[in-house]
Amino acid sequence: MKSRLRQVITLSAVTGMALSASVHTAYADVNLGAILPLTGTSASIGEDQRRGIELAVENINAHGGVNGQKLTVITEDSAGNPVTGLNAVRKLTQVNKVPLVVGDFSSSVTIPVGQYLVKNHLLHINISGTSTDVRKIGKTSWSVIGLDDLSARFSAQDVWKQGWRKVAFVAPDGAYGQGMAEQFTQAFEKAGGKVVANVLYTSGQPSYRRELEQIARAHPDAYVYTSYGQDAIVLNREAWELGLHQTPWYGMYLTMAIAGSPAQYTNGQLGMEVAGIGDRAAVDGDKSYAVTYQQRFNEKPRSVYGSYAFDSVMLAAAAIRQAHSAEPAAMISAMQTVAPGFTGLTGKLDLDTDNQRQSQPYLQVKAADGNLIAR
Repeated sequence: MKSRLRQVITLSAVTGMALSASVHTAYADVNLGAILPLTGTSASIGEDQRRGIELAVENINAHGGVNGQKLTVITEDSAGNPVTGLNAVRKLTQVNKVPLVVGDFSSSVTIPVGQYLVKNHLLHINISGTSTDVRKIGKTSWSVIGLDDLSARFSAQDVWKQGWRKVAFVAPDGAYGQGMAEQFTQAFEKAGGKVVANVLYTSGQPSYRRELEQIARAHPDAYVYTSYGQDAIVLNREAWELGLHQTPWYGMYLTMAIAGSPAQYTNGQLGMEVAGIGDRAAVDGDKSYAVTYQQRFNEKPRSVYGSYAFDSVMLAAAAIRQAHSAEPAAMISAMQTVAPGFTGLTGKLDLDTDNQRQSQPYLQVKAADGNLIAR
């Protein structure tokens, strides 16, 4: 495995499944929607996901589109805010008349957006919301990423294997953080460990010294945290300034936890990350997703989450092709056949009856000089 975070997952199956189809006479463009945090604390990952969508659209259209029709994805900004996300989904469905929307990055936006789509008999693909409440969105919502019950089990086992028996847990207060805290605590204590302090912080604060001093008083073997955006930058800096970095830190979804933080504040942190990008994941033959991404955008992928966004568009295209239509009812029927066995950059979906992944590939990683390396 390379030192950079890239998981070997081939795209050849996607290409054969989603791109090789007979070309029919084009009647009109096929429009889909996406809602991503293009501004706000998660803007960097939101942009990475937008680029993943762009690469998928370019790939599909280069191979004849969907049933001979050009595919377009109209992207709206959620700013990481549920109200803004709902306004965006109303615009996409009522003005742009899209039958399907992918997104958002965070569970707090993903859930109300998905519920709106399900209520209106439209399709939703969750690309990175991992709260277990995503399972309750409804029958016309599908996930291409595993939920927190899977990631919490993996993380709890990984933390236990480090020899840490007493840990303090830190997460943002919201659907994602609450679910992660509950799931991790259950899994870790089932293994025999103890969560000696549990802090759910209010996002957007200028300082988290009070919360950090609170968990430090529990004298844990390690700090386990999940955070992103400006919150993570502040947490990492202040933990270092308080000397808490002398105790091990473990980041759940470490990519987003260290993004934007100077390396001195995060060096040595252990963690886990979803697997997605592969050196041999073929796009247009011998090019990998990572190579194609760098050639297109002049930088390496910012996270693995762009590959999940890529897969969401490929899955939607496969459903349209199967249905021979972009009408919602026809696509819903096709998704029930196509989605459970769909294979993309992130592996085989292997969905259960709630349209959620039953398994999810994860990586054990470490922060070194601002990058993630395998361990």
